[in-house]
Amino acid sequence: MAGSIGWIGYMASLGCWRSGRSAGSFFIAILMSAHHAAAENDSQKTSTGWVITIGGSTEYGPSYPGADRGSLGFIPSFDIRRMDEPADYSAPDDNIDYTLLEFSGVEFGPVAGFRPGRSTSDDRRLNGLQKVDWAIDAGAFLQYWPVEDKVRLRVETRQALWGGEGLLADFAADWFLPVTDKLVLSAGGRASVANGAYMNTNFSVTPAESAANGRVDAFDADGGLKSLGVAVAATYNVSPVWSAQVYYKYDRLLNDAADSPITSVLGSPDQSIIGVSLTRSFEISF
Repeated sequence: MAGSIGWIGYMASLGCWRSGRSAGSFFIAILMSAHHAAAENDSQKTSTGWVITIGGSTEYGPSYPGADRGSLGFIPSFDIRRMDEPADYSAPDDNIDYTLLEFSGVEFGPVAGFRPGRSTSDDRRLNGLQKVDWAIDAGAFLQYWPVEDKVRLRVETRQALWGGEGLLADFAADWFLPVTDKLVLSAGGRASVANGAYMNTNFSVTPAESAANGRVDAFDADGGLKSLGVAVAATYNVSPVWSAQVYYKYDRLLNDAADSPITSVLGSPDQSIIGVSLTRSFEISF
């Protein structure tokens, strides 16, 4: 099961960035506890045990959706699987998930992630526009491996639960190439669809906001295809428990996400992210 927080939509300079540090501290506490338990039970490992993988990514990307200015930040990652369950390949922008059902290459389960926020601390030109708080969202994922361990099709559908509004559906098609026993390359296409509530929150401008800002015209954003893009990554297994990854993702905002003056006047439809991640795995036996 894939369970890492990969790219989660520009959290670099947001409240999510600070929350990520807290979440990272929490996972570090889990890591230490897991390591202690694993050491004590090393001689009693069975298939009923678990493998916990935690870590984090440092990445540079847009400060908010549609921004042309970037920020640097930290994003934690977390994964858990049974000892007798092989580790799946995953993409850097997969959100946290857990596989509940698996049959003939199809996997299904819950997924959760974060959403970016927006404020004048990101860009003073946003003065007068609605502040958007970072948010937690949750939903379900479905993925299928038409070619085992080589080609993966995945969709995540997530609804904002706190701090934001709207529904997102993210589609991905990835190809994984094991170059050596330790090095895996991956590349794939991306598409993102958003409903009206999401688009209105992130890309609409009311007449009052337009007057207060003085730089952008009023704009009413509708739901639909939000972006198309690509993601590439190189993952290197430093040891059986340590893994490092470098990745790059590019999205081109489309339709109302691109036409919004928040993007066309204050920002850019070209959204790029580059990041480096490091993870550590531990075994817990019962």
